[in-house]
Formats: sequence, C-alpha cells, structure tokens
Amino acid sequence: MPARRLRLLAGALVLVLAAPASVAAADARPDRIDGWTTASPGEVGLSRAALARHARLAKQRGSTCLAVVRRGKLAGDWNWGTPRTTPREVFSVTKSVTSTLVGIAAGDGLLELDDPVSRYVPQWRGTASADVTIRNLLSNDSGRFWSLESDYSLLVKSSDRTGYAVGLTQQHPAGSAWAYNNAAIQVLDAVLRRATGLRTDVFAQRRLFDPLGMTHTRMTRDSSGRSTNAFFGMQTTCLDLARLGRLFLQQGRVDGERVVPRAFVRAAVGRSSTAHNAAYGYLWWLNRPGTLRGPTDAVDDAGQPVTPRTGQLAPAASPRMFAALGLGGQVLLVDPGSGTIVVRLGTDSLAGQNQAFAEAAAVVTDAVG
Repeated sequence: MPARRLRLLAGALVLVLAAPASVAAADARPDRIDGWTTASPGEVGLSRAALARHARLAKQRGSTCLAVVRRGKLAGDWNWGTPRTTPREVFSVTKSVTSTLVGIAAGDGLLELDDPVSRYVPQWRGTASADVTIRNLLSNDSGRFWSLESDYSLLVKSSDRTGYAVGLTQQHPAGSAWAYNNAAIQVLDAVLRRATGLRTDVFAQRRLFDPLGMTHTRMTRDSSGRSTNAFFGMQTTCLDLARLGRLFLQQGRVDGERVVPRAFVRAAVGRSSTAHNAAYGYLWWLNRPGTLRGPTDAVDDAGQPVTPRTGQLAPAASPRMFAALGLGGQVLLVDPGSGTIVVRLGTDSLAGQNQAFAEAAAVVTDAVG
C-alpha cells in the first residue's frame, strides 16, 4: 500500500478515536425507536446541552425514562433501570386517559357532557346527586363526598372501586366546590360502561390505544374484575405516552384520522373548566393563570380553600402548556406553541404536581432555541 494512502488512513483513524462520545452516539442513533422517527436535537431546534442537563436531573430524581419529541420526531430518549418497552404504573396520568375516553364516547354520540350522571348511574336518581353532570366529574367540581381517608384508603382498598365510588353521598351542591376527587372520577367507569356497552379497559384498547399504536399500554381492573381503574392504575411507557401527547398536539387526529373531537380537545386542555381552579381542564392540568388549587389543599365546611392563592404552575412558561400528571413525578407535558412533548416517568416520591409540571416545562423553555 502506498505510503501516502497509509498516512491518510492513519489520520482518519486518529480523528475517529478522538471524536467526542456525543458525536459517536449521534452517529449511531437508529432511524427509528419503538415506532418513532428520530432526529438529533439540533435538527428539530433543540439544545443538546440543555436536554443533557435535564436528563441528568431526571436520573437524579429516580426517573426510569425521559423522552422529548418535537416536530413529530424523537429528539431525546433516556432509560434508567427499566427497558423502554416495559410498562410501568403512572398513577393519576390515568385520569387524563379516562377524560379522553369520555371525549371519544361523546364524539360517537353515546353521551353528552351535560348529561346528568344519573342517566347512566340509576342509583343517583332522586338523590342529592341527581343534578351532577358528566362535565362536573371531568372538572372535579361535582361536590361528591371527599376525604383523605375515603379517597386514599377506603377507595383504594375496595374490591369493587366503582361500586364504592357510586355509593358515596353528595357533600356540596354540584359546581359549588372543587376537589381532586378520585372517587368521583372513578364513577366515570360506570358512565363509560353504560354508554358504550363495553368495559372501559376494552373500549380504551379498541378506540384509543390501538389507533395510536400504544402497544405497551393497558388500563387495569380492580380485584373484583368488574371495575376498570379510572383514576389511577394505567400501565404504560414514556414513548407510548408521547403518542397520547401527539394526539392532543394534533387536535385529536392521528395519521389523518379523527380519534377525539376537536371541540373536546379544546375544552379539555385549551381553557380552564371551572372557576374554582384555573389550572384544571377536563382531568388535565393547565398552565393558565388565576386561582390555583392543589390535590390536598385545606378547605372549609363549604369546600372553599382556607388559604386562597393565585398564579401559574410554571410562571416562566407558556400559559398554553398542559399536562397529565401522576403521583411521584409522572408527567406528560405538551407545549402547543413550540410543538414539543416531554414525558418523564419514575419514582420521585417528593415530586408534587407543581414541581413535576414546572420541571417538565423547564425542559421546553431551556431547550427550545
């Protein structure tokens, strides 16, 4: 081999060996990961350094995965300790999925949001709960009975969770008080079953998970097998949840097909659903400014906050952002303005709704150029 060619090959080998690890990793990135087309951060207008900082923070928090999607492409995908396709519990992120199922059923003409729940739950007819509507359940201002013991102990321990939730009493007039009411939300399982003629988990699989390609996702049932867990219990992955985020980013469409009515998407995540909490849509958390309420804020006998407060979940971020949030820092955040989706799952037991929302929002504000 000529000496000049040997020198060129040697020089190329030195350049390869000296290349930064980040460059080598970028070059080795597959074109697709679990169905997502990939892109480097720079290709979709994101800062690689900012994403790396937030990935380090997520790992420190005990996260098992972090995913960042922009312009329909996966620009960041980190997994720690759990394979990316292994489903895991996402707690109250389930609520936003239940809301979406109600929207699908409404689009099918099977129910209307202003229907009284008693149309689907005969036990409420002729009671103080007769005027509670499906919209009230979605907005968390149903006035149904709530207490820490009921919501976080008795409901969870019940073998028939929907039966337990339906059997509770009316605490306040419908629409008069806001509460992060797990039991009230669980009643939507009974509504969906009666309206669709299917178990809620089956309806979810056929009408939401399958069309979106959420192949690693399932809703679970309680120990009786009769009730689908509607307020928590869904098992999924970062990349599957990103598909749900993309559905809402695309105003309810996927691959050109309508899955959720556009009007429902706008009502669910585009504006506050109740005057009692600016940060709440239809079982989705919003970054809208105004009166703020948290899941366990102290209230008086009328269900009103003892210490009222105002503001935003993430003051430095766009008020158009919205998120599905779950216990322990589970978060699916969507920013319509920049077309960015951030998903983080894990076991951060200290992360409340405000912190999880704010940290996911910071990924967008720090990384978008």
